[in-house]
Amino acid sequence: MSQPLVDSLWRILALVQKELLAVLKDRKSRFSLMVPPILQILIFGYAATYDLNYVPYAVLDQDRGAASRELLAQFDGTGIFQRVANLDNASEIGKTIDDQTALVVIQIGQDFSRNLALGRPADVQLIADGRNSNTAAIASGYVATIVDAFNAQWPANHGQTGPPVATAMRAWFNPELETRWHMIPSIIGTIVMMMTMNLSAMSVARERENGTFDQLLVTPFRPAEIMIGKAVPAMFLGLTQSTMILLVAQLWFRIPFQGSVLTLYAGLALFLIAAVGVGLFVSSIAATMQQAMIYIFVVIMPFALLSGLTTPIDNMPLAFQYLTLINPLRYAIIIAQRVYLEGAGIGLLIPDLWPMAIIAAVTLSAATWMFRHKVA
Repeated sequence: MSQPLVDSLWRILALVQKELLAVLKDRKSRFSLMVPPILQILIFGYAATYDLNYVPYAVLDQDRGAASRELLAQFDGTGIFQRVANLDNASEIGKTIDDQTALVVIQIGQDFSRNLALGRPADVQLIADGRNSNTAAIASGYVATIVDAFNAQWPANHGQTGPPVATAMRAWFNPELETRWHMIPSIIGTIVMMMTMNLSAMSVARERENGTFDQLLVTPFRPAEIMIGKAVPAMFLGLTQSTMILLVAQLWFRIPFQGSVLTLYAGLALFLIAAVGVGLFVSSIAATMQQAMIYIFVVIMPFALLSGLTTPIDNMPLAFQYLTLINPLRYAIIIAQRVYLEGAGIGLLIPDLWPMAIIAAVTLSAATWMFRHKVA
């Protein structure tokens, strides 16, 4: 190894040490690195869920026969549906929904039992509170599942000929369809991205505000060495936070990890390089820490919204789907989900790895060019 290369490595290591000490010696910085990620993952694990554990419902049973009682017993036995009212006529439905007494109202017609006994279709009307469309859709799905189970059981229990085909659903990679199994692996990249981009964006801006930037310019450091020295600490801290979140997912939420730890960390490392590149580019154009914070906020929000975390990318307008192609968080979420839940190997992740490599190369090159241009 040539002496100039050795000298360059020593300079980079010295700058990495300086950056790590600047962050870790500050008690507030240590707190922000350790506590918020754990709190956020706990909040997302418990609060940010699409599962319903309590569905208040009202009943308008105009049949009051054996079949209607058997169907309603299916709802009452779930532990999720809680009957809050028995209505006497249809005029009470509107008030029950308006007052938010019930999320859904189940109306059973007066010929329900007779139609079933004769083998004819029997309708059940569902009225849902659509003010929260997502919750109403989930509750409606639960109702449909219970009704389908009743449809399968009724012919067998009463000596009737059942339908020739029965549909059974099986969910791969998440058998119970628990939201946290989807949310927590996905949120790893989002939480780490916010911290990593903030740290890297603040690094040069902090030097300018503290008056040490000019001192850095008169040292033997080259612009590329400064970029590497600023990037490595942010990546190291990002991987540390990722490890903390993974430990919470494994030890607290007990989400089974199906893939390879090395594969997951390889994907996260490439994602962090891309995120640090964006942060350093912002840092190179920001004159103050306040400007850097504003710029990072402007960047992080679109990245989060266009990542596919809360809204499927296929549901977005076509123009926004194309914008997601330059969003590294999109690929990080896919990689985390596939490795964690599916056990995907590195070969299956190539379509998501090479776009992040291109984003990392472009952003780091742009940041280095901007920094060299300002130095010149």
